[in-house]
Amino acid sequence: MSKAFIVTGASRGLGLAIAENLLKASHNVFLVARSETDLQKMKESHPQAVDYMAADLSDLSVAPKIIGAAQRAFGKIDGVVINHGTLTPLTRIADTNIEEWRQAYDINVLSAVALVKEVIPELRKSKGRVVFVSSGAATGAYAAWAAYGTGKAAINHVCAHLAVEEPDIVAVAVSPGKVDTAMQQQIRELGGSGMEPGQHASFINEHKQGKLLKPEQPGTVIAKLVNNASKELSGKHYRWNATEMSPFQ
Repeated sequence: MSKAFIVTGASRGLGLAIAENLLKASHNVFLVARSETDLQKMKESHPQAVDYMAADLSDLSVAPKIIGAAQRAFGKIDGVVINHGTLTPLTRIADTNIEEWRQAYDINVLSAVALVKEVIPELRKSKGRVVFVSSGAATGAYAAWAAYGTGKAAINHVCAHLAVEEPDIVAVAVSPGKVDTAMQQQIRELGGSGMEPGQHASFINEHKQGKLLKPEQPGTVIAKLVNNASKELSGKHYRWNATEMSPFQ
């Protein structure tokens, strides 16, 4: 039986791979991203199974509109993948602009909380799932990554709290590893000024050597998790290729 899922940051990269995996499994997907053109193409390819909203998720007032539109499109919501995010500001704390941190937190943390708050009533009905796309930066400290890493650490803790507060909803946070996406390109292009030179060089070298993951690799895991992650995973944070994730590969 087909289910209905929301995927944010769905126009490209990891979000697109997650959405495509869910569509291949004959589910309905409500896509959210800033770029309407890419979302419209997906709608044209899958007119019955796709609906979308082009939105800037840092505007926290859009969260109820997204949940309402998805519910109207498909009559139910079985899961949400919170995949959108921003890496910037990629600057050291001493050089930082606090307003840029505020914007980063609006996107990476508060918009996720806003969406979760709005979708909880629907997920209680469906006994659904939330998958938060986290990062290794949530648990490791890297020069110039403080805004991003602390935001992802907060997301891991939001996941843990959701699991405690909502026993009928399974919540999992997943780090997708180094994926060949626009965010990796941003690290290579912008990281030189604030990151440690050796660490910045390692990102450049891994890309040159073809070592980055294809979006489909962690994307498959995340799509399968939002569909049928089991209760014992709830509230926890895993790497995409952790032993516990092997049933979802």
